[in-house]
Amino acid sequence: MTAAAMNNALIIERDGAIERWTLNDPASRNALSDAMVVALFAACLRVRDDTSVRGVVLTGAGGAFCAGGSLGSFASAIGQPLQPGETDPLIGMNRAFGDLLHALSALPQWLVCAVDGPAMGGGFGLVCCADVVIATERASFATPEVTLGLPPAQIAPFVWQRLGDATARQCLLSGVRLSAREAQAAGLVNTVVADGSLDAATADTTQTLLRAAPGAVAATKELLQRLRGDVPDLRDEAAIAFASALRGPEAAAGLAAFAKKQPAPWAGKA
Repeated sequence: MTAAAMNNALIIERDGAIERWTLNDPASRNALSDAMVVALFAACLRVRDDTSVRGVVLTGAGGAFCAGGSLGSFASAIGQPLQPGETDPLIGMNRAFGDLLHALSALPQWLVCAVDGPAMGGGFGLVCCADVVIATERASFATPEVTLGLPPAQIAPFVWQRLGDATARQCLLSGVRLSAREAQAAGLVNTVVADGSLDAATADTTQTLLRAAPGAVAATKELLQRLRGDVPDLRDEAAIAFASALRGPEAAAGLAAFAKKQPAPWAGKA
């Protein structure tokens, strides 16, 4: 395996016709920083027209897949209303994540997500874009945004399309955490493997997928997309909803409680 590109946010390695993209911020459990979103989006645009790339494996470093969105660049905006006439920079930042999800979902190559540890929030959304998902026994999945006072805005259409209306509502409206086996039963995960076996299982899966002709894969993915319908394009509405919520009182209270490892003010109240 040779390194195709590397930065602080994303490691890209090439192994023959396969690229391996590794989310690379173990200290934050690979939370989706602005730099990581930009790097992933650029990688999607690059391979989209590269016929030498047959498939992509997306994974995370340090025993985690992705802890969700990073609030680092948003911290100063939490609970802070906009000034009159001010354009909200949060809208563009959040929409960029929506652009990434659409780009991942539209890749003509097959996309395998190899999940070890948590896949939360935005990480759950990334998994919903994959063609094949392999998870270790210790992997877990959740969309906890509503428990923090935020809507899971950009990922909602992808969760809905992947899991169907009933299961998507269960996940998105409650923030319930799914084990790897529960995620498999829900249709999010294809294969669950023992801890420590993820690389071997991923290699087996990619070898099977390489039996398929790349042009036929691209055409089949396009047909499947047309069959189930395009993911509803709610990027603008989702970005506005997220930005508005982050500046509101619920997010301020929910995120403050989370930071203190305390229940949110509304938790458990009838």
